[in-house]
Amino acid sequence: MKQDDRAIGIFDSGLGGLTILKEVHALLPRENLIYFGDTAHVPYGSKSKETVTEYSLNIARFLESKKVKLIIIACNTASALALSAVKKHTKAPVLGVISPGAKCAVNKNKGGKVAVLGTEATVKSKAYVKEIAKLDKKTEVKQYACPLFVPVIEEGILNGELLDLVINKYLAPLKKMKPAAVILGCTHYPVIKKHISRILGGKTLLVDSAEETAKEAKKLLTEKGLLKQNGKGKIEIYASDSPARFSKLAVNIIGGKKPKVKENRFYI
Repeated sequence: MKQDDRAIGIFDSGLGGLTILKEVHALLPRENLIYFGDTAHVPYGSKSKETVTEYSLNIARFLESKKVKLIIIACNTASALALSAVKKHTKAPVLGVISPGAKCAVNKNKGGKVAVLGTEATVKSKAYVKEIAKLDKKTEVKQYACPLFVPVIEEGILNGELLDLVINKYLAPLKKMKPAAVILGCTHYPVIKKHISRILGGKTLLVDSAEETAKEAKKLLTEKGLLKQNGKGKIEIYASDSPARFSKLAVNIIGGKKPKVKENRFYI
């Protein structure tokens, strides 16, 4: 089988997409990975479609300059607003994070209700609602914005009473809804998925978009014969601003030692 050493490119507005980097690396440890966190412009959720598209296209061009064989948009907002434009203007295949999670929820919940936990921007975009409707119009979907999850995670509050209070606050409406599946509709949320699952109870299917996107990436690369067959994958991480802070906070997302982060201000 052909050996393809080119890297997989992954980008997000900031830190959250590191959960996808972590899952892709776990599933495809031989693959080289390049991650770009657009910390100069985070958050994307408060910006227009035109602006998010411009940022996304610029980052995609940077990743293509690195000869990547696949681009993963590891950002729900950018996936909702810029996926089609990035696909149109890049030669490499492109994956977003919304479709993989939506597919899993529809395929595994056997017609039950679906709840989406997301940022205010993702909820406003109705991206998951629209994607699930394409797959199954009969599935009832309700969205819940969880604005405190991201700052709590980035501050490293990953256990304890405060975290449980925040999770309980946002999951309270789900007790009445009784969904069969809950989609973690933000790339930060998998960091606290064990706590969310514990509070939800064991009967609810918890859909981790990071895991599902990694599976989709493996499937796509396998189908196209683009897998790297040998060796151990290398990881490069770039940030468009404050790389030292990015490296410090990255530990709260992926664990381990602080990663080396290079600054790239190529389009600011």
